[in-house]
Amino acid sequence: MAVAAAVNGGYLPSKFRRFTQPTVSQIRPTPPPLFISTNPNDVNPIHLRDLYTACNHSCHRFPKLNSEGRVEPVDIDKLRKALLHSYVVASVFTRPEFVPDLAPENVSGSGLTGIGGDWIGKVVPVTPGNGELVGFGRAVSDSGLTAAIYDVMVIPSLRRRGIGRKIVQRILRILVNRDIYDIAALCSDLQKPFFGACGFGDDVLVSTTMMYTRSASTHSEDEQMVKCAGRKLLLVPSLRGNLKI
Repeated sequence: MAVAAAVNGGYLPSKFRRFTQPTVSQIRPTPPPLFISTNPNDVNPIHLRDLYTACNHSCHRFPKLNSEGRVEPVDIDKLRKALLHSYVVASVFTRPEFVPDLAPENVSGSGLTGIGGDWIGKVVPVTPGNGELVGFGRAVSDSGLTAAIYDVMVIPSLRRRGIGRKIVQRILRILVNRDIYDIAALCSDLQKPFFGACGFGDDVLVSTTMMYTRSASTHSEDEQMVKCAGRKLLLVPSLRGNLKI
């Protein structure tokens, strides 16, 4: 009776405080039914380009931004080449009805409903054929010593549900099973906490990624000026005289 009165009165003795419910901010939504594929043939380059756009993700070091801060769509031909030459590809699919970003008119039902609603949709497993691409990640490697992870992304409405971590874990498992342990992740400062939670840390050699960005108004005879994907002028060594060692 005393315990019941204390609970009803808003006071709980310390010995009964062991089992507390998590707050709303601590509860992470569970992910919807997923299918994770490592087969590059399961990825439609057009759908992947749309995912890049939805995530406002650019694979360029010098992205062009519009007035709203959105990056330009990735070049579909270069995206196909990147998929073809990626060492590991991980793509995540779920059924369209679990993607809030999709308008209801774009979600087609099975037409077989009953007391339990669309019961066919609930029992049929998710596949790349019936699912929507909602997550992606890839790795490039020399197939023997090193690898680097790029372009990990999840559609905004399904973030903070552990999907990104599943992508990285799947890529890491494949790389390690192929005896590749020198694995890096190319990420921004905003992405560092995420990759830190996935097991990445600062390089023990205190090395860092440096991008080739040399540009100048004038250049020497053994250099030529090229335009980097229409974004930036770079100086690159000329092919003339490169046989002299």
